[in-house]
Amino acid sequence: MTREVRVKAGGGQSSGLLPIWLALGTGMLLFLSFPGAVGVWPAAWVSLVPLLLAVRNVRPAGAARLGLLAGMVHYVSLLYWVIIVLGKYGNLPLWISIPALLLLSLYMSSYLALFCAIISRIWKQSEMMVVWAAPLLWVGLDFVRSFLFSGFPWQDLGYSQYKALLLIQTADLTGHFGITFHIVIVNSVTALLLVLWLANRSADQAAQPVLTLRLRRAWFYAILPALCMILGILGYNILRYRQLSEVIAGSPKMRVAVVQGSIEQDQKWSPAMRLATIDIYTRLSEQAIASKDGPPVLLVWPETALPFLISDTPYFRRLKNTLITKQKIWLLAGAPFYKAVKDKQSQQAQTVQSYNSAYLFTPAGKIGGRYDKQHLVPFGEYVPFSDYFSLPGPLVENIGNFSSGKAGRPLSCQGAAIGVLICFESIFPKLSREWTASGANLLVNITNDAWFGRSSAPWQHLSMSVFRAVENRRSLARSANTGVSAIVDPLGRMTGTSPLFQPFYQVADVPLLQEKTIFVSFGHYFGLLCFLASIPFAFLFRHVKRREM
Repeated sequence: MTREVRVKAGGGQSSGLLPIWLALGTGMLLFLSFPGAVGVWPAAWVSLVPLLLAVRNVRPAGAARLGLLAGMVHYVSLLYWVIIVLGKYGNLPLWISIPALLLLSLYMSSYLALFCAIISRIWKQSEMMVVWAAPLLWVGLDFVRSFLFSGFPWQDLGYSQYKALLLIQTADLTGHFGITFHIVIVNSVTALLLVLWLANRSADQAAQPVLTLRLRRAWFYAILPALCMILGILGYNILRYRQLSEVIAGSPKMRVAVVQGSIEQDQKWSPAMRLATIDIYTRLSEQAIASKDGPPVLLVWPETALPFLISDTPYFRRLKNTLITKQKIWLLAGAPFYKAVKDKQSQQAQTVQSYNSAYLFTPAGKIGGRYDKQHLVPFGEYVPFSDYFSLPGPLVENIGNFSSGKAGRPLSCQGAAIGVLICFESIFPKLSREWTASGANLLVNITNDAWFGRSSAPWQHLSMSVFRAVENRRSLARSANTGVSAIVDPLGRMTGTSPLFQPFYQVADVPLLQEKTIFVSFGHYFGLLCFLASIPFAFLFRHVKRREM
């Protein structure tokens, strides 16, 4: 790869070092695109151009290495907070935490490596085909990553645009995968235009007829249709934003408050902190109730905000007497739930199953409903293949080995039907879509992101939650223990976001829309369709002959 070769602007091989620098450029541009220290979302729209150019004249194996390089730069900088989770809160040494980060980044980068290997073949066979193959293949691989090994669709490319409201409204058609498709097709068209421009600059008089035919074919079969698609998407975004703004203005609303207690992770489960925790959340809730625009109907507290069993205990009695029945208010809060499991043969209790749950309390202090978390965090809330491997004690000592809950009906609270997403569940579109399909008109995301420390991960987590609101056209109330808490309307607009590790509350009138989007009905198959459409590209050009890199 390091061997120097002569540059041919029209389609020859590239300098041995140039592809490496281009791959590094893509890695850095992706780093800049996502929420964090920088978060320059427009960078995503050109971030893949260097990599697409880098793999244009290399063998698939070399292209895969370039994709792996770009991916490692991107994912190590994106997922650096894994060291905080494992080291600071999991009590694991650096010699374990750092390799864990590198292994996870390597896994994520392998998808980019496969993308580059296939695209390098397509470049050689048909440069016009790259415009269509690149977005289909990218989204198809994202779709596979969303479920393989229980799924880890963390910060897909489309999530970088969560603040660009006029660019994400098509999510109600195709979900966040559609936004990713839009970004990649813009990148691929840009890359092709650069290739044609360089070819035109370097072409001599004798080559002009061939180049003219090449330009015409590229414009007719790829560039012009892609530009029409891009303009159509932009037009839909603008029109839909205006239309929904009017619908929201005239829709029924419920006053909701999200509360952020900011309880440190190393104190959260201490028995000595239970009463103090109740008092902290009660005080913040009373301030929210006393807001000048009127009290909320519903209070939302974070995941495991109540670090005790919900039963007739002094802790629960204190909660009822000092807040719920006193203020006559609805409360949705996270708490653990346990139940004994009997052996089918002996009919005697053998084990106790624990659940990460959300309780809805009525103004009378009764339990109005409970939801048990379905999609658990691997190696955080459960251990895959735990029958064969022992629990990593330092990492899960404060959480336990939870059981997975089952889907149910939305929790009913006056005029709202609430679909609950606990922590990690907000990154999976399937769960919020199922809530909406079953009648939910309000989504609530409760989470404890204290594990992430003061990193960019809480903001990354928030960005994915925004898309759940837009995809389903549902308001989303997000309460996080240490941040980021926010209330998101069906257009993705946020009235404000909380600071990290500070007590906070926010009160807002949230629209309760009933319309079911195309995404909820059948648009959620977009990722699968892209995957199926990309399969031929993986095999169609496998016999193309290439010169050595």
